[in-house]
Amino acid sequence: MRATEIREGIYWVGAIDWHIRNFHGYTTNRGATYNAYLILDEKVTLIDTVKEGFSGELLERISDVIDPAKIDYIISNHVEMDHSGALPAMVRACPNATIITSAPSGLKGLSAHYGNLNYKPMKTGDSLNIGRRNLTFVTTPMLHWPDNMVTYCPEERILFSNDAFGQHYATSERFDDQTDLAVAMEEAKKYYANIVMCYGRQAAAAWNVVHELGLDMIAPSHGIIWRSHIDTIMDAYKRWSANEPESGAMVVFDSMWHSTEMMAKTIAEAFADKGVSVKLYDLKNTHRSEIVPEILERKYIAVGSPTLNNQMMPEVAAFLCYLKGLSPKNRKAFAFGSYGWGGQSIGQVEDELKACGFEICLDKIRVNYIPKKEDLKAITEQVERLFD
Repeated sequence: MRATEIREGIYWVGAIDWHIRNFHGYTTNRGATYNAYLILDEKVTLIDTVKEGFSGELLERISDVIDPAKIDYIISNHVEMDHSGALPAMVRACPNATIITSAPSGLKGLSAHYGNLNYKPMKTGDSLNIGRRNLTFVTTPMLHWPDNMVTYCPEERILFSNDAFGQHYATSERFDDQTDLAVAMEEAKKYYANIVMCYGRQAAAAWNVVHELGLDMIAPSHGIIWRSHIDTIMDAYKRWSANEPESGAMVVFDSMWHSTEMMAKTIAEAFADKGVSVKLYDLKNTHRSEIVPEILERKYIAVGSPTLNNQMMPEVAAFLCYLKGLSPKNRKAFAFGSYGWGGQSIGQVEDELKACGFEICLDKIRVNYIPKKEDLKAITEQVERLFD
């Protein structure tokens, strides 16, 4: 396994996980990479490691360039184990290396995971001279753990951006201009929605810092490296972190005997008839992590469930729990569903939508058993009145 030189004397030495299909309940249908970067200078520096189980791949790529024992610094931008899991193996391979981490959270987190090692904590604005290059550190707490930081090399105009601007995307190509940009942006959007969205305020603050740097390259911890389309990913992050969609709708539901499905389709058609772009998702067929990226750019969210054992359907409950954790806010929402007798689920869905921080724009829509033509007409009129 070989290293890839991304700039003279700077190498990608990470690992490719072709087979992973789930990351914390988020589907990774295109796999993932765990990116690590080796800088050859007077002080040899490794930025991040890889997930445990890929230590051999990391060491083999480093050995393609230099004896790992010659590494002077290991920078840990993030404690999470897909970044730091190979740290024990690296400590064994380069026992004289100093481990750079954020103060105080990175120091606390790494110590909790790996014990007392040769740590040197850094805070925002601190720099490390490694020869003809300098590395400057900016802590980015809660993007998306308290310990997160990014590393900037001003001489190379490279930002080692940690989880920001990343994608779970396994590919043998390393750069944005070597692969399909549409696929990379799709995976970046999915990554942002499922990992970063709930920290939108922190992402916006980080964007303001990064925007001022004037970058030639963004090297994230997952996915491809940005060098030709930096403005594209930066503009997308600015838009996503603003968390203020102007239009668009999505209808998400589960159904037992198609009654709630009929209502969902009617609601979707009503949005479309008013010229509102709409997406329709059946939770039996689409995983929740595939749905939430659409929320980034849609103002209206309708969620439907029939009643099962006095509760909403399990997939609807799981979707709303997941959505609440991502905290999108600044959306308008309403609940709908069919029922046989109790009908508690529709009120439960509405309560969860309120808990997400959404504005309830329509009172819950309930239909007993199978919707009749007049029921569907009434639903259409209710939705269309949102735009009158």
